[in-house]
Formats: sequence, structure tokens, C-alpha cells
Amino acid sequence: MSDAFFGLPPEVIFCKRCVISNQRPSSTVEFKHAKGEKKLTIGFDNDGVCDACHYQETKADSINWEDREAALVELCDRYRRSDGNYDVIIPGSGGKDSAFTSHIMKYKYGMNPLTVTWAPHKYTAIGWKNFENWIHEGGLDNMLLTPNGRLHRYLTQQAFVNLLHPFQPFIVGQRIIGPSLAAKFGVELVMYGENQAEYGNNVDDNYIPTMDTKFFSISDPLDIVLGGKKIREIIDETDFTLTDFAPYIPPSAEYLKSKDVEVHYLGYYLKWDPQECYYYATEHTGFQSNTERTEGTYSKYSSIDDRIDMFHYYTTLVKFGIGRATYDAAQEIRNNKITREEGSQLVKKFDEEFPKKYFKEFLEYISLTEEQFHETVDKFRSPHLWEKDGDEWNLKSTVWHDQKRLD
Repeated sequence: MSDAFFGLPPEVIFCKRCVISNQRPSSTVEFKHAKGEKKLTIGFDNDGVCDACHYQETKADSINWEDREAALVELCDRYRRSDGNYDVIIPGSGGKDSAFTSHIMKYKYGMNPLTVTWAPHKYTAIGWKNFENWIHEGGLDNMLLTPNGRLHRYLTQQAFVNLLHPFQPFIVGQRIIGPSLAAKFGVELVMYGENQAEYGNNVDDNYIPTMDTKFFSISDPLDIVLGGKKIREIIDETDFTLTDFAPYIPPSAEYLKSKDVEVHYLGYYLKWDPQECYYYATEHTGFQSNTERTEGTYSKYSSIDDRIDMFHYYTTLVKFGIGRATYDAAQEIRNNKITREEGSQLVKKFDEEFPKKYFKEFLEYISLTEEQFHETVDKFRSPHLWEKDGDEWNLKSTVWHDQKRLD
């Protein structure tokens, strides 16, 4: 068996119910180009079914959602203010999930939310339109935080070259913006949408309503890793200073505790269904799907606000053999929107599609040539996943071949 990069399981196994494989990372930790690096991936039981599918069963059969909603009402009552100030911070971009979360918290549960947005790298036309609709048609207050553009481009380029993870700096900002601004504005409740544990991160996190504050436990800001480098290294190598990194430095867990800030997931309290969020957002906030499907998948309404988004999913395809269509199809299979057989065919058709539409813009954004792009990408292809035939790279294991075996 060929050596596997990133500590991935050397044998590829596909879930028998959805189309995800055991190569899916179970967290947003950084992945370096190294053989045998220890890393956790999505769990599978002895019957070959993934943790995400099993949790979907739990959502359907074992959770009393009336009790969970009652707990949400109690939570809102505890934090609701009568002095006119904001009583909840809701991070988001105006996509279907944050539109659903913010609108329902305001208009059904009577909260006064401040929505906060960590700006995309480069807005798409439909992304900007949905952002404006979210605020104007949805009737919501918003604060848009756009980090230092020169620094963010540099970090994105470094994350691509060092980790093949161009979204790493964005993910850091997106995750800390809610708690950071809550502490600054004296708001004690932060509400994100769904917990990523639903889709294959640590399954035990699904049974906890709050975010793990270990993410915010830092001893020295200079040791924070962005783009595969510590901030102190970046400062030594460039003309950036520590003050430039202010938006990327999370509040400590101790500071959040001193400010009584709690970070919750709405998906713990309400039965989360991404497609139903889409319908709700369309009706109540003017959210619109794209006029064309997203490259690398078949959908038109998920993660459509950033021109770099499709390159994030292309890099997950390269590193883990899991592209955008796999993520979308696995989710829709679990929610009984499509069958596994249909999902397998959608993955076969779209998963390995190269994102051409914004390719030149992406190269310009990260200051690389097309040759440098492909050289970097190919360094991260694990030999247990990929083989080269002439000039073409092919996956050794695919879900559509697995589907034929099951049939």
C-alpha cells in the first residue's frame, strides 16, 4: 500500500449510506505536506457507516426537538435585553444559513441581533446582492469587517503554498469574529448556525450546544499560525507588524469568560436542514440562488459569495479525494433529498471539474503563475489517492466504483 500523506488512512473506504469517505478530515486543523502526520478523520462504525449518517439518524429518531426549542426560548429569555442594545451577535455572510439564523432569531424568538460579517476574499455579484438583501429586505443590522487586504492576500498565498488550504486565514477570521465583537460590544450571547460536527467533525460535539473555547486559548499571539507560519515568523520576513494582525487574534477563553460571553449553535436547538434554510431565506430575506451551478458541483445556492470558494474545494479534492460535489451530495443523501446512487453519479460528473471561471483572478490574487499553481497542487497529491497516466491525474478509489460493488 502506498504511503499516505497527512496521516490519512491508507485504505480508502466509502460510507455505505452516503458518498463521503474515511479521508474526510474531522476538524479545521492545518495539514502540512508530510508523510505520517497524525490527523483525525471522520469516524466509521463496524458496518461501514459514517458518524455523520449516524447522527442524522439520531436527529430523526432520538432527539426531542420540542424540548430543544423550549431550551432555546429559555436561552433567549435569559439574554434578551430591554435597554435597546443588541442581545445576540450572529456571524454570517448573508448566505442561506446565516440568513435563516438571524431572521428567525429576530422575528420568531424576539431577539435584537447584530449580524457581523468577515468579508469574503472577493465578492461574487450574487454574493454581494444576497448580502445587501439580507440587510435591507431581512431588516437586520450588520457590521462588515474587511481585514487588511494586502495582509490577507499574503496569508492566503502562504496558506495555499504551505498547506494547500487557501481558506485557512478566512476560516480563522470567520470563527473568531463573533466572540471577538461580542466581547467588545458587551454582548453575552453569540449564535452560529449549524455545528460542523453534523458533517463529520468530532461527533460528540453535536450533543453540546456551545463552541469549544479551547480554540481561543492562546498564550502568545506571536505563536498563532496563519498560512502555515507563526505570526512572529511573518513579522520577521515582511514589513507587517503585530498590529496588522489584530482581526486574526482571538480573545482568550479567560477573557470571554470574564465578559460572560457564550457561543452557541442554533443547530443544537432546531433540527437543521440546509435545503430548508434555503427555502426560508428565499422567502424572508430575498436570498437568491445563482443563475448557474457552482463549478465542481451541481448546486446553485451553497457557498456562492466568494470567488475563491471553489478553489478551497478543489484543494480538498487534491488532498483528500473529496470535492465539492461529494460534500453536497453526502449532505443531501442524509437529508433524504437524493439517493446514494444519484449522489454517486453526481460526484462522478462534477467532483473533479476544474474551476476555470475565476482562475485568472485567483492567480492574480495569490501572485502565482499557472505553472506555480499546478506545481504546488501536485506536491500535495497523496500516492495512496492519486496515480498519473500521461499528463492526467486519476483517483485510484472512487465512490461510483464503490456503488457498482454495492449494487
